Amino acid sequence: MTEGIKTIVYPVKDLASAKALFSELLGVEPSMDEPYYVGFRAAGQDIGLDPHGHSKGMTGPVAYWHVDDIKSSAKALLDAGAQELEGPKDVGGGKLTATVKDPDGNVIGLIQPA
Repeated sequence: MTEGIKTIVYPVKDLASAKALFSELLGVEPSMDEPYYVGFRAAGQDIGLDPHGHSKGMTGPVAYWHVDDIKSSAKALLDAGAQELEGPKDVGGGKLTATVKDPDGNVIGLIQPA
């Protein structure tokens, strides 16, 4: 079961500049501020800045669908024709993420909250 898109992650090259820009845009300070990821919570959305996104192949923002069971959700997408980019992995605190690519090359992100 999906809870909808609640997280969008942007690949960034200059984390400090991106953090300043998104702080201004969203009107809030980061809720998570680490060298490997800066996250904001605004208007019911999680907005993330990934300074390693480009090196992981991200070419633009990725929308993440929040799901109850990431393994079964990822498998269902693969069975429906998606290609795995990154299998389910723990990104900290028990939160799991995965990404797949649809037949048109669009990246679909999945998150299973902790």
